[in-house]
Amino acid sequence: MADEELVDPKKYLEERCKPQCVKPLYEYEKCIKRVENDDTGHKHCTGQYFDYWSCIDKCVAPKLMEKLQ
Repeated sequence: MADEELVDPKKYLEERCKPQCVKPLYEYEKCIKRVENDDTGHKHCTGQYFDYWSCIDKCVAPKLMEKLQ
């Protein structure tokens, strides 16, 4: 038992939830392409990035809480 490597269930669940969040990922990737040539540094994709991870978090949270209880 002491030799077993522990697996972080959150990382595993995040990977399983990513296919359900394709639309926010697509929007984020579109934004990156749109702003990659911005020399001013004023354009960014922070909102799309957080939308993507919010989608994953909403998918992961109930499953993770179930495993932790």
